[in-house]
Amino acid sequence: IKKERDTSYLESILYDGELAKSDTIAIANISGSNQDEPIISRIRVLEEIRPLSEKFQPKDKVTAATGVRMQIIEKANVLPGMPFVVFKDNLDEVKKIFKQQITENIKTDKQGIIAKADSLGSLEALLSILKQEKISVVKAGIGIISKSDIISAKANLKINELDAIIIGFNVSLDEEAGELLGQNKEIKIMTDEVIYKLVDDLKEFRIQKKKEIEKKRMMGLVSLAKVKVLHNYVFRNTSPAIFGVHVEVGKITSRMNLIDGNNEKVGNVKNLQAENKSVEEASEGQELAISIPGINFERRMKEVDFLYSEIGESQFKNFRKNKDLLSQKEIALLQEIAEIKRKSNATWGGS
Repeated sequence: IKKERDTSYLESILYDGELAKSDTIAIANISGSNQDEPIISRIRVLEEIRPLSEKFQPKDKVTAATGVRMQIIEKANVLPGMPFVVFKDNLDEVKKIFKQQITENIKTDKQGIIAKADSLGSLEALLSILKQEKISVVKAGIGIISKSDIISAKANLKINELDAIIIGFNVSLDEEAGELLGQNKEIKIMTDEVIYKLVDDLKEFRIQKKKEIEKKRMMGLVSLAKVKVLHNYVFRNTSPAIFGVHVEVGKITSRMNLIDGNNEKVGNVKNLQAENKSVEEASEGQELAISIPGINFERRMKEVDFLYSEIGESQFKNFRKNKDLLSQKEIALLQEIAEIKRKSNATWGGS
């Protein structure tokens, strides 16, 4: 089946047997909530393509190996590339035939990403390329990216973040799915009208996402951070001291231990507040207030311009070993922290 744009006509090729205008046909359906139920309809108009021409001629009956155009009575969303058969009140048999024909070409895995395309042929091509690239697909379908696709991708987050991805070839996102996506920003949707570019973009995204996941795992309970003390923004001098900072590099988190540039302990961050709201973390470029119990800001912080996250030697070595996962600024900060540590221990962080 090939659906003509802006018309209700369906173009198709009759591979076997005969088709009459008086017939009822069943068309395979793999979209929507009733995707296992075929579309069943009588034929309103049946036309045959003229030899060596692009024009069609009305017919009461056509035979195999013929290009035909038909208009069906049932108003349904017929997907391009779907097979059809003459229907003879044999619903179970028809379902079995369609399932066999479609599953032969659309094979999915137990785990993987979600793939959508505008037609059966396009989907087959997309799945073939993904298989060559050893990218698993847990769900594949034809038509726009829907709410159910977002739900499937969300379920993947709990299994493997690398699979919380929906790719769409020559398809768009419906409104309901767009609203749900806004509530699930961890899910990635990638669409393109060029199939090879879509797959290349997917591969690159997964490489970067894998690095991000590994970096998160490596950091565990510790993050790298350097913050500038904003001496003009002291909100409370003590019990706890509350003052403003600017995150220069990395990420500051609540419960993080901080040191100064002389490797002297400052304290543990009790709370972070940005724009009058408590937050768990703040990243490079952000300005916020932090609270640290047990210090008097005026006495302890008067000469301090920068604070650093406290890291142990084993954590330093782990960062150094995996520095390909760090940004250039984070690598420079790691070296700066090592130099601070070596003021009191010359061999700190060495092999």
